[in-house]
Amino acid sequence: MSALGALSAVPAVAAPVLPPPVRPEDRAGDHLTVVVRHAGPGRDGTYELFCHPAGGSHPDAAEACRTLEEHTQWGRDLFAPVAPGTTCTMLNGGPATARVTGTWAGRGVDAAYDRSNGCEIGRWDRMVPLLPTLGSGGVRPGHVGPAVGTSARRTGGPLGRPARPADPPVGTSPHRPDGPRTRPAPTGAGHTQPTRGLPPTKSPVP
Repeated sequence: MSALGALSAVPAVAAPVLPPPVRPEDRAGDHLTVVVRHAGPGRDGTYELFCHPAGGSHPDAAEACRTLEEHTQWGRDLFAPVAPGTTCTMLNGGPATARVTGTWAGRGVDAAYDRSNGCEIGRWDRMVPLLPTLGSGGVRPGHVGPAVGTSARRTGGPLGRPARPADPPVGTSPHRPDGPRTRPAPTGAGHTQPTRGLPPTKSPVP
């Protein structure tokens, strides 16, 4: 058999078929569903968020994706709950709750949020604007603020300092509340203290 015949006897190998290029719409981007309750009008609702590229029904999708990217660290759960045994301030940030589910950075997400203490308030605020802005302040349990239109400073009463005394009338001295200020007549050589009802007299000169 000639060399040409030997080569022709080798079976042909089909060329590998390459997969088609991945289109942007075929990529499984990060997708989160956010459900907010008891946060108030304009905040409550269910929102869909897509990242890479940003989109969905979330009112601030681009900024929400950017914030999540900034806080993401590989090997760390971005949506982890407050660690057990953490000391938290006793602040009540209101009745708002939220639940975030879906996929982020290739990992499943199922996280619940509330504002029941200082740790939970901080955890919520770190997720803004994925979660709505509600402010970082809170109310301590059992604390009652001043009535509307009054000052928080104590001005008197059994638990405060004594009330400030009223100012004296115009023309009177605060140290002499019995009448207007008076100046004593000058005394010395050539003068005598006047007697009530009689004109003053000069002492005779020796």
